[in-house]
Amino acid sequence: MIPRGLLKEHFRLIALLVQSVDLLLIFLAGWVAYFFRFTHVQLPSSYMTALWMGMGVAFILFPLCQLYFSVRSKSIFSYLRRIAEAVGILAISLAGMAFFTKSGEHFSRIWFAIWMGNSLLFLTLFRCALLWMLHLMRAHGWNERRVVIIGAGALGARLAETIQDALWTGFHIVTFIDDEVARTSNLLKGIPVIQTPEEMSTYLTNEDIDEIWLALPLQAEAQVRTILHRVRHHTATVRYVLDVFGLDLLNHSVMDLAGFPVLNLRSTPMIGVNRLIKAIEDRILAGCILLCISPLFLLITLAVKLSSPGPIFYRQKRVGWNGREFNMLKFRTMPINAEAETGPVWATQADSRPTKIGRLLRRTSLDELPQFINVLLGDMSIVGPRPERKVFVEQFKEKIPRYMQKHVVKAGITGWAQVNGWRGDTSLEKRIEYDLYYIEHWSLLFDLKIIFLTFFRGLLHENAY
Repeated sequence: MIPRGLLKEHFRLIALLVQSVDLLLIFLAGWVAYFFRFTHVQLPSSYMTALWMGMGVAFILFPLCQLYFSVRSKSIFSYLRRIAEAVGILAISLAGMAFFTKSGEHFSRIWFAIWMGNSLLFLTLFRCALLWMLHLMRAHGWNERRVVIIGAGALGARLAETIQDALWTGFHIVTFIDDEVARTSNLLKGIPVIQTPEEMSTYLTNEDIDEIWLALPLQAEAQVRTILHRVRHHTATVRYVLDVFGLDLLNHSVMDLAGFPVLNLRSTPMIGVNRLIKAIEDRILAGCILLCISPLFLLITLAVKLSSPGPIFYRQKRVGWNGREFNMLKFRTMPINAEAETGPVWATQADSRPTKIGRLLRRTSLDELPQFINVLLGDMSIVGPRPERKVFVEQFKEKIPRYMQKHVVKAGITGWAQVNGWRGDTSLEKRIEYDLYYIEHWSLLFDLKIIFLTFFRGLLHENAY
């Protein structure tokens, strides 16, 4: 029988083998794509070079996308989603390289699309087969981790329920240990609840326990110290599951800070490689979009200029990333000095200030197109919370407790709130709820989904005015 923990012991070697298979599959995907497109097996030197380049970029990018970390603590869907994101980043990177080196004309766009589609398909099938094999091994106890949860309260019950719904992770909860709950209940989620054994270390050895999870309140420091003392002679892994779910969290995580374990309760996802990915995504997509819409851009420019005297663009101070102000660009939709008498006011459906052309631009959201220039300048992102003027920010932050948290990322042209209808004169609370959901769940794939939905939900909408 394969001993428990064998995969963990040789994790680095296994990760290297998985990465090697990934790179071979990317090469194979490109080769198969070439056969589908041209019905030839022999690749020209230019296409062969492109395949080697794709493998090289994937060799750098895939580890940064965390494809070779243990999946034991992740859901299978989040794991497969990371693969899709990694392939998406690979496609954008290769397309960007072809664009900037002016070599794209030497390759078939259909072949490239099939290559990336094959890569996603092959990698997904490979990982599903790998996960199925791990599941099979763990079902037979070959890589199982036996766990004791200390604390049978709400946190412990929630933790056990999550693990029971993800048995493929290989964790098997043997029992709960809780002196108080054990007096009134012998089972929790179908798992035995016992009082603390007199000889804790002996109990752990006899039950062959691999891990001890402490599901205790934050104020139980003294109890944690006592438990650590009682298991000091045992080699089981001890994990402290922090009860922080009642707190105001945003993109929470754990990190090492100068040797101290730190729990981040609120942080931006735009750090490290995520920030680089977002910058590449914004610049490439904004450049391509501006190039594609340049005829429409010119037509709107002429229409605005002829509709009323004044500049083509309307520059307005908006609050963006980290609360800093920037000049957001729009096509001008109102006569100049339209706010001289009214001052800053919230746009409503009954607003009579826009010109005829301006009203059409607002209804179709075409007045927002110059903001792609803001994206190229680094002031905004294509996807993110919509920015507001400082005067409104000062009002809203007092009414909505979590309002300022949306500024931990760059403001966007479109966003999760907008494609779900929360724009214009609608509930600010719901808008912030959707903005914070976007920040908490940000990924490249999520961005691409929002951009796709914008074409169907974001351009023409009853709340656009």
